[in-house]
Amino acid sequence: MPQTIALVSCAEAHDHDTDLPLITRALGDRGVIARVVDWDDSSVKWSDFDCAVIRSPWDYHQKLSEFLSWVEKVSQDVTLFNSSQILVWNTDKRYLAEMMEAGIPVIPTTFVAQHEELTSITHQGLLEQDIVVKPTVSAGSNNTERHEESPVKAAAHIGELLEMGKVAMVQPYQKFIDERGETGLVYFNGEYSHAFRKGAILATGENTKNGLFTEEDISERTASEQERELGNRVMAYVLNKFGEAPLYARVDVVRGSAGVPVLMELELTEPSLYLHMSRGADTRFANAVLARQ
Repeated sequence: MPQTIALVSCAEAHDHDTDLPLITRALGDRGVIARVVDWDDSSVKWSDFDCAVIRSPWDYHQKLSEFLSWVEKVSQDVTLFNSSQILVWNTDKRYLAEMMEAGIPVIPTTFVAQHEELTSITHQGLLEQDIVVKPTVSAGSNNTERHEESPVKAAAHIGELLEMGKVAMVQPYQKFIDERGETGLVYFNGEYSHAFRKGAILATGENTKNGLFTEEDISERTASEQERELGNRVMAYVLNKFGEAPLYARVDVVRGSAGVPVLMELELTEPSLYLHMSRGADTRFANAVLARQ
């Protein structure tokens, strides 16, 4: 009997996740049946699958508690990739604080969980700079805004996030992103696969990103040696922390103010992998899945 693998998505994402058909075909070429299923579909019997690979449950941040409860329950019935431990850790961007403490170069980030902390950073003048404010739990750039020396608007934005029960994070805007964009480095089972370029989303300072996902400017890119070194360092950190490499990882880096790459975000939950950006990436992903069986 052929293996059957669940590719976990959500109903609204089916027609927008460009990786799904490539993965389905690549696995099919290897005799594996891949079914796209929604994480919140109560009719799914997860134990019928050999494994479940999280791909595009892009609405998870809208109902995080429900999603994490689902992760815990389903991981008892079927092998989940990435693992439940990795997913729980990665769905809240406060993991960046942990990585900063470990000495990994990360965009300087201040976390604001209480109104008293908002008062403190206001007095420090942090909000008077060119900054990006977003919640620590988000996807598709939801509730993310750039504030260019607009302390009143920045404080109001943070205050709104706090009132919503969220933790806010404040980062200096990285101006190099306007000319170079971000570099996304993709890894399968800890091994480098490919890279791509993502254009600046907040170059205009306007935020219109509160849908399920954001239309992004994606193109080919060859990662620099420094970017590869940082990506490998991040992957080594994850391997050491969890005792195994994640099935898939996307390390998003940008040139920092000192002119060297810094970590913007580590995507281990539901990242687009942009498999079409690199010849054979779909095959590499399918082989990585089978290597875990």
